[in-house]
Amino acid sequence: MFISSAIAQTAPAAASGGDVQSSLMGMLPLVLMFVVLYFVMIRPQMKKAKEHKAMIEALSKGDEVATAGGILGKVTKLGDSFIDIEVANGIEVHLQRSAVVQVLPRGSIK
Repeated sequence: MFISSAIAQTAPAAASGGDVQSSLMGMLPLVLMFVVLYFVMIRPQMKKAKEHKAMIEALSKGDEVATAGGILGKVTKLGDSFIDIEVANGIEVHLQRSAVVQVLPRGSIK
């Protein structure tokens, strides 16, 4: 019964201008979702990365820093991509600059 009625149907009419508008309206939620995703996730992450890069470039000898591994120390030597941090009297650690996550206020490491 269903098959015979499906065969009896005529072909749909050619696409008109109204169909283009409805397809654009169908894509509107997808576009809005991407815009919200950009402002909620992508833009803040790019801003945070830019601030981190500026902090790493501004490092200077004598700064007290915290690393991604939780090591606290004072910067003793600076290179292009590596730094040396003194973690105790006479003990230095050689690290990548990108491992520094925070510059601490002076005098916070005793």
